[in-house]
Amino acid sequence: MPLNPTLIRQQFPSLDRSAIFFDNPGGTQIVRHSLERMQRYLLECNANHGGAFETSRRSDEILDEAHAAMAEFLNAARPDEIVFGHNMTTLTLHLSRSLAQWLQPGDQIVVTRLDHDANIAPWLLIAEDRGCRVVWVDFHPEDCTLNLEEFQKALERQPEIVAFGYASNAVGTINPVRQMTRLAKEAGALVFVDAVHYAPHGPIDVQDIGCDFLVCSAYKFFGPHLGVLYGRYELLSDLKAYKVRPAPNNPPGKFETGTQNHEGIAGLLGTLEYLAWLGAQFGSDAAEGLREEGFTGRRLLYKQAMTAIRAYEYELSRALLVAIAAVPGTRIYGITDSKQLDRRVPTVSFTLAGKHPRAVAEALGQAGIYVWDGNYYALAVTERLGLEDKGGMVRVGAVHYNTVQEIERLHDALNQVAQQP
Repeated sequence: MPLNPTLIRQQFPSLDRSAIFFDNPGGTQIVRHSLERMQRYLLECNANHGGAFETSRRSDEILDEAHAAMAEFLNAARPDEIVFGHNMTTLTLHLSRSLAQWLQPGDQIVVTRLDHDANIAPWLLIAEDRGCRVVWVDFHPEDCTLNLEEFQKALERQPEIVAFGYASNAVGTINPVRQMTRLAKEAGALVFVDAVHYAPHGPIDVQDIGCDFLVCSAYKFFGPHLGVLYGRYELLSDLKAYKVRPAPNNPPGKFETGTQNHEGIAGLLGTLEYLAWLGAQFGSDAAEGLREEGFTGRRLLYKQAMTAIRAYEYELSRALLVAIAAVPGTRIYGITDSKQLDRRVPTVSFTLAGKHPRAVAEALGQAGIYVWDGNYYALAVTERLGLEDKGGMVRVGAVHYNTVQEIERLHDALNQVAQQP
């Protein structure tokens, strides 16, 4: 059974307006379940951690439930493999500082030019601090797919850390993360995966991937501003945490510095409840095959929801590529072959001849269509494509609450922009 866009959109209060939200890669709209969870938290159990009174106990119960639900969403082995923080960038900077204690001068760290800078700069910083060497892996400019031959050559150096993204926030490319992780582990490296941009688009299974660490951000998949880090428990347990002395010595508390964003964590729980609700719409027939694969409970519902989202978004990707390519003067960066939609998410970046990306974004904004322009913090991408000093690109990012009809409106508005002198 396909997704029902009308039913989906009813779950997002901010969509009840004429604007079209294609700015989703920078942050999606929040689902009603999440809003209600945050409001209930603030009204009913707004308290700090570890108190000997009712509101604190109820608060801790919600935080524990959120850890457990997020562990099931990512298929982590245990809830205390989930660390919450301010955002992905902050969590990555903190973790990289801890990992730096295990590095020696001359050690190798692998990064890719296809990544958001939050999965590059932290590794550059610790390499500088510890006297390590950074090995860069390039991508193919013609379709913005990672150069896997160069990746394998980088692994021959036996790096200590390998960092790469699940999907590019700039051009939508999905990397073969399972294959890349296997190769990196065979080379003896720790593997850090940035799944921020993939999380709203498809199912994630950290045990199947085999990575050591994976990060994502709740506000990129229909929740509040909050970062999430998965780490293998034995690694989180062994790593030094930069924390205050009274804080816990065990994960995840040792890494969850200071008072957390409790209402945000409650909101994330609401987001996951929405995805479970969405998965339940597909009934027992859809679940039968997944149960045979070992999926049960919430994990089964999450899998159903994200699999359905992924299938629906193939249609959105196809429609976006056709609509943008049909406008005279556009150039799309990334995979455009309709037979390779399984290798991208519905995030499409492009330039329009004779128009600065900012001017295009402003014109579309005036038409009620919200898109991003620039480098989206994927600085290495726009530099490699020779676009950084030209204003970068225009980025259109769809998620499962968007529709083909909205993409048709985008085409009409973009066509008008192209015809303006």
